[in-house]
Amino acid sequence: MSENKRYIGELLAEFFAVAIIILFGDGVAAMYSLYDPSPYKTAYWGVCIVWGLGVTIAIYATGAISGTHANPAVTLSLALFRGFSWKKVAPYIGAQVLGGLAGAALVYSLYVPVIDHYNLAHGLSRAVDGGSSGVFFTHPGDFVTVSHAFWDELVLTAVLVFGIFAITCQYNTQAPQANSSALIIGLLVATIGASCGYLDAWAINPARDFGPRLFCFFAGWGQAAIPAPANYWWVPIVAPMVGGPIGAGLYQYGLRPYMPRFAEQTIKVDSEGVNPAEPVLVVSNPSEPLVPVINKVS
Repeated sequence: MSENKRYIGELLAEFFAVAIIILFGDGVAAMYSLYDPSPYKTAYWGVCIVWGLGVTIAIYATGAISGTHANPAVTLSLALFRGFSWKKVAPYIGAQVLGGLAGAALVYSLYVPVIDHYNLAHGLSRAVDGGSSGVFFTHPGDFVTVSHAFWDELVLTAVLVFGIFAITCQYNTQAPQANSSALIIGLLVATIGASCGYLDAWAINPARDFGPRLFCFFAGWGQAAIPAPANYWWVPIVAPMVGGPIGAGLYQYGLRPYMPRFAEQTIKVDSEGVNPAEPVLVVSNPSEPLVPVINKVS
């Protein structure tokens, strides 16, 4: 396969990965928000599980092609700490945002009659009241200010990327093997949502929020989507891009050096007079899965 064809495949994989996540995630948000009684009103954990399984399915579907970053904060963190090519960062992020937009458009096509009925029944307008916008993009929860929401998103994204780096670390002997790591990452997403989701709907992914938000801007929500009340639109973009690298750095420098296999490898390589090389998640071989097979490392 040529390099150009492989690269196109990577971008398509990132596009489809985020589209899959949004299809399931915004779909369950519609089930939660638009129906009365909703099957999830007394079972919020179900909403979180669907979001998490959406991530898991996306990894299984696309991981062999691009590594399934599916999140600009993850892409940036991999470039900073695991050798992912900086030349690919902007195209990956662009593909992820477009995937979020496409996923939202698909959910909209499925639920548009329900959205319109809900807004009519509750006297809401898309552009004025942002009616049903919670299906597609995030808002601060009750009693949460914009500045506090920024902190929430920063911390939760740091936790997410910290967890992803731990789960996919080749030196971590307690991490799951490749075929089950996708499920654990999905459970990590679900757990973050179940524990902190009501604060600001846990975007923890700029593409997950901005892609659907951009779609809604053109689909009738207008300024209710961008810039949104209190100019909130930038928070789910900037805060995760700050928090993700913080979480990655905490793992890379706080825990990874103390992993037994890392220590053994360092001692072995140092004894041979060579600088140890950190294995990367996705570098020269873009088809390397997001979740590496741990027993490859001796």
